[in-house]
Amino acid sequence: MRSPFKAVITQQKPVVEDEAPRPDDKEAVGADVKEPGVTSERPPSSGTDSDDDSINKDAQAGVQKIEAITKVWSTRDLYIAYVMIWIIYFVDALQQGMGFLLNPYVTSAFQEHSLTATTGVAANIIGGVSTLAIAKILDVWGRPQGYLLTMCLMIIGLILMAACNNVQTYAAAQIFYWVGYTGISYTTTVFIADTSALKNRGLVLAYTSSPYILTVWATGPLAQSVLNGVGWRWGFGIFAIVTPFVCLPLYFLFMYNQRKAEKMGLLVREKSGRNILQSINYYFWEFDIICLILLSAGFTLFLLPFSIYSFQTYGWADRLTIGLLIGGIASLALAVVWEKYWAPVKYMPWEILKDRTVLGACVLAAVLFVEFYIWTAYFSSFLQVVLRLQVWQVGYIGNIYSLGSCLFSIPVGIAIRKTGRFKWTALYFGVPVTILAIGLLIHFRHAGTALGWIIFAEIIYAFGGGTCVIAEQVAVMAAAAHQQVAVVLAVESMFASVGGGIGGTVAGAIWTGVFPVKLQEYLPAENKADFATIYGDLTAQISYPIGSPVHDAIIHAYDDALRNMFIAATAITVIGLAAVFAWRDIKLKDFKQTKGNVI
Repeated sequence: MRSPFKAVITQQKPVVEDEAPRPDDKEAVGADVKEPGVTSERPPSSGTDSDDDSINKDAQAGVQKIEAITKVWSTRDLYIAYVMIWIIYFVDALQQGMGFLLNPYVTSAFQEHSLTATTGVAANIIGGVSTLAIAKILDVWGRPQGYLLTMCLMIIGLILMAACNNVQTYAAAQIFYWVGYTGISYTTTVFIADTSALKNRGLVLAYTSSPYILTVWATGPLAQSVLNGVGWRWGFGIFAIVTPFVCLPLYFLFMYNQRKAEKMGLLVREKSGRNILQSINYYFWEFDIICLILLSAGFTLFLLPFSIYSFQTYGWADRLTIGLLIGGIASLALAVVWEKYWAPVKYMPWEILKDRTVLGACVLAAVLFVEFYIWTAYFSSFLQVVLRLQVWQVGYIGNIYSLGSCLFSIPVGIAIRKTGRFKWTALYFGVPVTILAIGLLIHFRHAGTALGWIIFAEIIYAFGGGTCVIAEQVAVMAAAAHQQVAVVLAVESMFASVGGGIGGTVAGAIWTGVFPVKLQEYLPAENKADFATIYGDLTAQISYPIGSPVHDAIIHAYDDALRNMFIAATAITVIGLAAVFAWRDIKLKDFKQTKGNVI
């Protein structure tokens, strides 16, 4: 089928020269892959990274700009950039950790505690799918421009969360927030890939994760203080004010060095010759907005019914539930047809996903997010209702993963640097230990369980998860040439975010399918009239004294729901072993990926 749209931008698409396989990648030798176009759709191993420090004239404008920046900036600017990135990660970790603890209280404020997991489904999916569009912005416009855009979206999301008056507005605000939050995390990771040698990449990623070692002690007391003082609205509002002051200095640093490169003649500004309408038309097709809308709508419409079906009059037979499912399937099908036959510029880099290391790393990223969002969605509520912990105590336990994974990622990064290999860390330690940790929580989910056992399971989960995250990020970058790094990181981020959306959907489906049924079953007859209040409000669940018949009914319902969640999370993590097994055992010391003054 011939695309009627291809003529729209044919004259405006730059053509990428055919390139030979990298000499260090033996599996790419002899491959005959030729893909013209502005998107990097070839297998990652087909890119060329020369060992000289000259700017790659065949790369896209954004890649040329960052290579010029790294050539002209001083070692001082390089170190200042990494200090700024650390501060950004610190503030974002503080806000995200606090927001996670405030989330059930926000939904409870509108009597909708059961929708705690559901509010983030669309946000995770759209946040993940949008990273491919952000990758194109980074490659076409430049790294600083994409970073500035995502910062603005995050601030808008925080403002909307602070001002929301219902769960629907809060869910919409989370879309802006997660697109921005995911985008900032993604763009800074691309910065790291641009400014660090591949053999040091794991250690540098561990460094940028180290702020969590400090925020782990602060997010719980911060959330408790917000709830006891200014209220959750100002909890989000404060960070809406702080974020630009923290994020903008890095933008100005990169723009300063870009201007410096232009003055030195390393970069030449070229006018496109297009007017405003022509530019809108060009970027509409260049970023494949149609596919972006279809994918976002398709995943969201398909996954939402699993979380909300229990609220409908006829459950799965309700017209709304059926309509959402059909609409989601139809949107996803249209996205596939559009990409295959009509899209003038492909949104998905299908050729890159043919590399088994890239695909395996993306699958592992998705699996880790699926299992995490399944078992953690209502875990903080479990700790407060069943084990009677305070919010600040829940914050400490919830942040064990952040603390443990960040601490353990440092020796993992050192081990990868010393050995020059990364596959073994995930295959023989990371994934197996993660499976063990979640499996232990199946046993330790009961009331009366010693808190030490839950902490022990969280600690080994942190060690396994931290290893997996470092390994899969290094894997996806090691399989790509420098000009393809932004794209492969975007694909990895998309898999992770969609995985988070799927995990939240599964958690919501289990919760709404099990908890209310069991709560109705266990509640004493004289308290059944209070069912809706107990089901929809976390504070109401906490209010009943320990040992009372209502409290016993609540903890038995939690027990049944969480059992299914932990089993589902354990089972899905097994897929991660197969994904890691598929990776190539790439030796990182064998080739140079970045240029200029890098770490």
